[in-house]
Amino acid sequence: MVNLAERFSEDEYYDDMVFYDGLEGAFVGIGWRFHDGPIAIYDREKVFEILTEEMSYEEAIEHFDYNIIGGWVGDKTPIFITLGTPDDFV
Repeated sequence: MVNLAERFSEDEYYDDMVFYDGLEGAFVGIGWRFHDGPIAIYDREKVFEILTEEMSYEEAIEHFDYNIIGGWVGDKTPIFITLGTPDDFV
C-alpha cells in the first residue's frame, strides 16, 4: 500500500507537504493558506480515534497537544479540523 508521502511525492507541486506517519486514516484532504500550500488536512476526531487504539483518551489529548498540534514544523505544518455544521459549534 502506498502511503500519503509516497502518493504525493510523485508530483513536485506537493514536495514540501508534511504528513504524519500512522495518521493516514485521519487525512481528509489538501488545503491552502495565503502564500502557503498545499497543506495536508487531518480530521481531529479521527486522529483521536487512531491514538486511542494505543493509549487512553487522556494520554491521546496530551500526545496530540504536545507532539502533534504543538510540534510546529514550519509553514507546511498540517491543519487539523473538526467537521460539523454551524449548529454543532453553538
